[in-house]
Amino acid sequence: MRDLKIPGQRHPEKAHRPDNAQPKKPEWIRVKAPTSQGYKDTRNIIREHKLVTVCEEAGCPNAGECWSQGHATMMIMGEICTRGCTFCNIATGKPQTLDAFEPGRVADAVAKLGLNHVVVTSVDRDDLEDGGAEHFAQTIRAIRHRAPGTTIEVLTPDFLKCAPAALETVVAARPDVFNHNLETVPGLYPEVRPGARYFHSLRLLQRVKELDPSIFTKSGIMVGLGEDRQSVLQVMDDMRAADVDFLTIGQYLQPTPKHHAVDRFVHPDEFAAYEKAAFGKGFLMVSATPLTRSSYHAGDDFARLRDARQARLGRA
Repeated sequence: MRDLKIPGQRHPEKAHRPDNAQPKKPEWIRVKAPTSQGYKDTRNIIREHKLVTVCEEAGCPNAGECWSQGHATMMIMGEICTRGCTFCNIATGKPQTLDAFEPGRVADAVAKLGLNHVVVTSVDRDDLEDGGAEHFAQTIRAIRHRAPGTTIEVLTPDFLKCAPAALETVVAARPDVFNHNLETVPGLYPEVRPGARYFHSLRLLQRVKELDPSIFTKSGIMVGLGEDRQSVLQVMDDMRAADVDFLTIGQYLQPTPKHHAVDRFVHPDEFAAYEKAAFGKGFLMVSATPLTRSSYHAGDDFARLRDARQARLGRA
């Protein structure tokens, strides 16, 4: 994986910030370095198709495990984001023009990897009139054509500066899961996610259900940023009011000293308590562990999510 620990080079917009100490990770956070042949095979397919993955760009701790199993989360529209969230390891700056051939290359890689389920995400593209919505739609259609048996999950930006038609374009392409992460509790948005708006993101998820009730919706937050338990429970209530089906909660890990500080490492028992509370609030599926990320085990979770909905409909 790439060396992402040069904040002055990779994150010039963060270079002026004072350093935040990076605390030692507890035992339950540590993961093994990737060494398997499966990891190498996945990496080679990604390189061969000239694709970007959020696994690498965001420095995901689960990349070794996922790539060893042939799973990778595709990140379309380049590797430079127009936002500067303080938690995120993706570079901020002026993105390049869209690559018209990228949707086809993503679809070919999905087919070659033999994925049952794929997650497609992107950087924020506030420079584009539709925020990249049509590029998402083209990628969905290309995967449907090249790998018709693969279920598709999109993890989209918030389309904050776009007309409503942008979201409608993505929904009309019929992904199986529409994911948009709230990332944190509303009180931390000014310092953690300054370019976004909490209630806009909630409304985005709610609108997906209004446009197409058959699409599963999903959202996630990080903990360990300075939130308290009550604020996390309130976010759960807000998500359920927006009819979100699937919740993910994971530990925030600080990418470099220039990023937002880790407030604390949340114990696995607290994650288990959050999971129990979330199921009690009516989520169809919940993943809440220190290493949970939006795409981690997404295929297995989608299968269980689909089964859970079918069981609920059968009881109705």
